[in-house]
Amino acid sequence: MLRLLFALLVSLTLVACSHTSRPATYLVEQTGPYRLDSGDLVRVTVYGDANLTNSYRVDDAGAIALPLVGAIPARGATTEVVGGRITTALANGFMRNPNVAVEVAEYRPFFIQGAVGSPGALSYVYGMTVRAAISAAGGFTDVANRNSAVIYRRQGDDMVRGSVGLDFPILPGDTIVVSERWL
Repeated sequence: MLRLLFALLVSLTLVACSHTSRPATYLVEQTGPYRLDSGDLVRVTVYGDANLTNSYRVDDAGAIALPLVGAIPARGATTEVVGGRITTALANGFMRNPNVAVEVAEYRPFFIQGAVGSPGALSYVYGMTVRAAISAAGGFTDVANRNSAVIYRRQGDDMVRGSVGLDFPILPGDTIVVSERWL
């Protein structure tokens, strides 16, 4: 009985120490609607007022500056929430019944480093994966690890890091690092 218990304990220890070749799952999964941040370009349409209808960039402070109403907070908010904030600001003495729509015109860039052809800041396209980002950066170099990458993503006030597979979805503002493989 003691031998059986010892064998069970050893096998459980070995199972707990096993190593998988798959990349670890990412620490932060993106759920819900897209949230704006500095660098995003939004298209604001104010129906009935062509002078206010324009594209506005979210500034470093996380706001968009509109004529008449000034800075409208946008960082961390959805386009729907920002549209509501603009509607409220315009209704506060500037327009009777403003009708406002906000959409993302251009996402902020993502960044790619390491063993790729052209590292740097690149334009984000909705639905982009690590594989597509590497392709946009000129593909792998000859010494690149072609199985996984590391993504750094801001989550609130923290920067989180995770090893991911090539089909993992990226977001604007992510930093992707493609390491070199060890020969």
